[in-house]
Amino acid sequence: MEVPANASPVLSDPFGRTVDYLRVSVTDRCDLRCSYCMPRRFRGFEQPEHWLTLDEITRVVAAFSRMGTRRVRLTGGEPLLRKGLPMLAAGIAALPGIDDLSLTTNGTQLGRQAMLLRSAGVQRLNVSLDSLRHDCVQHITGNDCLDHVLDGLRAAQRAGFERIKINMVPIAGVNEHDIEPMVAFCMEHGFVLRLIEAMPVGENGRNTQGVPLLPLLDDLQQRFGLVRCTVPMGGGPARYWTSPGTGFTLGLITPLSQHFCDTCNRVRLSVDGTLYLCLGQEDKVELRQLLRAGCSDAELEQAIRQAIARKPERHDFLARPEKIVRFMSMTGG
Repeated sequence: MEVPANASPVLSDPFGRTVDYLRVSVTDRCDLRCSYCMPRRFRGFEQPEHWLTLDEITRVVAAFSRMGTRRVRLTGGEPLLRKGLPMLAAGIAALPGIDDLSLTTNGTQLGRQAMLLRSAGVQRLNVSLDSLRHDCVQHITGNDCLDHVLDGLRAAQRAGFERIKINMVPIAGVNEHDIEPMVAFCMEHGFVLRLIEAMPVGENGRNTQGVPLLPLLDDLQQRFGLVRCTVPMGGGPARYWTSPGTGFTLGLITPLSQHFCDTCNRVRLSVDGTLYLCLGQEDKVELRQLLRAGCSDAELEQAIRQAIARKPERHDFLARPEKIVRFMSMTGG
């Protein structure tokens, strides 16, 4: 598909959605094996020679920024395992047009890197934490890492990160009764709690019995005096409610019970340079070969525009849950 010479500087897909949010997976490796994400004995990681270099990642992000992308999130796997991540963050933060640089982490490495990340220009943090019980964390992640995650959260607050978001995936029969203690924990420490429905991405995702979140909302609203939040809380799909009396904020991400495909504004760059256009589809474009063949900036931008022109209307999580065989760690969630 040819892109007109007078193409708009803003990325827009065939359904009129503006793509202004890029999620960048800097590694597919992780030091945990969360039950809804990656098999415990999985070793099929991408070869390092296929990883985009830090300069190549920055070049792709720069191309997106020239076409109107304002938000970038660094993800993994576990992004803090990628050597040189603060340097990459600093390079992206310095790009014209990027006004929101965030990072999602499991928190195990955050204690020693929080200050570096803040100094590099990372503005917001999401930390995955599914329980405050050691045995439950061990069960879900394969590692009793709770103390390390809590240390990382304290370090992040000392570094100056505010309104840190805690990402929790409720799983039936495992941690669904941990929601109330997590609410209390987030109230006490000033964290935003985000509840996320488990998605059928990869075998592990399909085998996870998630908890539908919408039925929980009425009870949570009544118990904690929550009202719909009108203040922007980021560029992602979460909808937020806040408690005026306590300042507590709750976010829900409901890709199954109430999908948000009609407002999807994001695409995902994997560590090997694959641009995934939908988390719940296989539509993708390979950028690594183009980069390593010495493409010009104009050619790179044209490839990205052609990719966005193929962005599908919506996912097939409900109709075809078996469709996505890749693991969540490959595309960064």
